[in-house]
Amino acid sequence: MRIIIVGPGALGCLLAAVVQKGCTAADSVMLLDHDHTRAELLNRRGVLLEYDGDTRSHAVPAGFDPAGAAPADVVFVCVKSYDIDATFDFCAPLLINHPLLLFFQNGIAHLRYRRFAAGPAIFATTTEGSTSLAPGHVRHGGTGTTSLGFLDPPQQDVQQMLEKIIATLRRGGLNARHSEAMLSRIWTKLIINAGINALTAIHDCPNGELLHRPHVHHQMRLAVEEAATLASHLHIEITDAVETTQAVCQSTAANISSMLQDVRRRRKTEIDAINGALVKLAAENGLTLPVNSYLVQRIKEIEGRYALSENTA
Repeated sequence: MRIIIVGPGALGCLLAAVVQKGCTAADSVMLLDHDHTRAELLNRRGVLLEYDGDTRSHAVPAGFDPAGAAPADVVFVCVKSYDIDATFDFCAPLLINHPLLLFFQNGIAHLRYRRFAAGPAIFATTTEGSTSLAPGHVRHGGTGTTSLGFLDPPQQDVQQMLEKIIATLRRGGLNARHSEAMLSRIWTKLIINAGINALTAIHDCPNGELLHRPHVHHQMRLAVEEAATLASHLHIEITDAVETTQAVCQSTAANISSMLQDVRRRRKTEIDAINGALVKLAAENGLTLPVNSYLVQRIKEIEGRYALSENTA
């Protein structure tokens, strides 16, 4: 099995290290990056994975030429939701042979890719904490659960490929499992992100801090309750949304959320794919989500100050 991981960000690098550790002698893994300078750095130094103060280098090959990386059996798509279309354009030579696609995005915008040429795509959610410290240098901020599954019934060979992927992730140290209720898992992760990500970005704090600021904790509960109400309206089964979100906050207490990492680097966030997607879907169904709407507004204001601060610098 040849696995190509597209997107060497925090999650992509974490997964690369895990897969490399879990590969059998007959398997291989490569990171694919549009940035040749970063790819060359990764080839020289490896992926640096920091855990409990111990930093280790994982020699994962990296490339910047999709044609040279082909063929692949499985492609892990580890880019931001808003970058998927551009990534598919970049990866066109890699997709000619119709590899199985595995999506790791936040939110629900990526669900439109549920069927591809090779058949139903695999979707994954993870509560593993990962923070990018520098290019190719990631801190593993908390152990969680990674769920993988389909939204559409797969053929037997595709199902068997998923089982091989899960076995590889487990050998690499991830708590990976097959989920028969992937839509519910994706929505659970969406709701968790809606409660955590924007608030950590607004208040510039790690995940666990949300539990220790009463006003912020209250906002988190309200945002999660709104999202869970929408899920119920859409007949999507969600269990103990608030308690689950609080548990993730606790288990990833030291983690810097992906949205806060984006804000600190003055990058576009995934707010439209998370809280924004909830607000839009609620409006289409005659509902309002005032707390989630407020969080979208605040993050948009923060993003709007990027250019303003650059112009006045």
